[in-house]
Amino acid sequence: MLDIAIIGAGIGGLMTALRLHEKGFTPRVYESAAELRPLGVGIVSQPYGTREITEVGLLDELNARSVDALASVYYNQYGQEIYGEQCGVHMGYPHGQRFVHRGILQMILYKAVIERLGPDSVVMGLRCTGFDQDDTGVDLHFVSANPATPLPIHVRADLVIAGDGIKSAIRNQLFPESTEPHYSGITLWRGVTLMKPFKDGGTILHIGAPSQGSLIVYPILDNADDSGLTLVNWVVEQNGRPGGVEDWNQEADVAEIAHLFDECELDFINVGEMLRNAREVYLFPLVDHDPLPQWSFGRVTLMGDAAHAMYPRGGNGACQALVDARVLADALASHEDPVQALKHYDTQRRETANRVVLANRGDGPEVVRRIVEERTAGQRFDDIEQVLPYAEADAIFSEYHRLAGMQRPQHDATQTSPFASVFIQSA
Repeated sequence: MLDIAIIGAGIGGLMTALRLHEKGFTPRVYESAAELRPLGVGIVSQPYGTREITEVGLLDELNARSVDALASVYYNQYGQEIYGEQCGVHMGYPHGQRFVHRGILQMILYKAVIERLGPDSVVMGLRCTGFDQDDTGVDLHFVSANPATPLPIHVRADLVIAGDGIKSAIRNQLFPESTEPHYSGITLWRGVTLMKPFKDGGTILHIGAPSQGSLIVYPILDNADDSGLTLVNWVVEQNGRPGGVEDWNQEADVAEIAHLFDECELDFINVGEMLRNAREVYLFPLVDHDPLPQWSFGRVTLMGDAAHAMYPRGGNGACQALVDARVLADALASHEDPVQALKHYDTQRRETANRVVLANRGDGPEVVRRIVEERTAGQRFDDIEQVLPYAEADAIFSEYHRLAGMQRPQHDATQTSPFASVFIQSA
């Protein structure tokens, strides 16, 4: 049996461990943090991501600690509705769409790995710094988070799966030129606010004029802390702010951006109040990494953000990593030669993931708000059908869903969309 090392106990790395365990493998996960804590803010599990979680038997745990996505609605900066669509099973997908705290999903997966693979299956406090490989295996090099541990530490494995995130040491060794991320010129402010549920309790809001700034709002946990209130995740995209540190956990003061949406008039939510009442706020430059020409190198391969770090638009970052895990495990189970298995995985996944990276460099599905801003010169409109007809907006969304690998139910897969160029040109 192959001795498989997974670098990184994020969502992708932990799901890979579970998928490999299903195939009879006993991988070991190496994580740089001394302990796992439920850090971060909200993410979206798209229907195809929920399918992956369902297949490893964790749907009940996910449902119990997340919110069912009912609808997704787009507004201009004044709170005028542009477009709306149903989500998940409410649109006809076989699986639901869920809004969840990233840290909660990570801890669900971590608990399952420990229960199924054993307490020694995740090694904490070892940060991978690089590797050497030969025809029979890979030597991994680590630095310990414990000052009392002799340094350096070396681990020998038959196969290495690098799920060590956007600042992956493995990717940086393979592609030194990719060390510096691609900065969009936009800074993300990500926060959570404890508040009364809004609208139907399961709607994601997309608000703003992209040239000025954008706001995404969605609930991620009902009755948080037994308060009867909902924990709501929000993300503000601020244009023109200098790029900062590539770190999801950089704390920030919301006062700098709390006023940006004061002109938004919605009768079911006070946006400015929500921002000012945030209990956690993090700052992060909107970055990705250029699509890679290759993921697998002999007995080493990349997955998740290490392979395809993308802008968090359309809720596809974590979901693409979940798909990586399944395809990778299937390849290793169906190929006797692990090198050929990793090549097969590369062939199956890389092109699709790279397309999503490029589509998200534009506005992703948020492009409808940019179209409306351009066609109205940033002013209020009287009739959205005269600005962006529903049929046009709906066709744009159908094409984005197809690009992301979650083709809408009843959509004709053979039909060429006239709106594919909306995303291609945005890249």
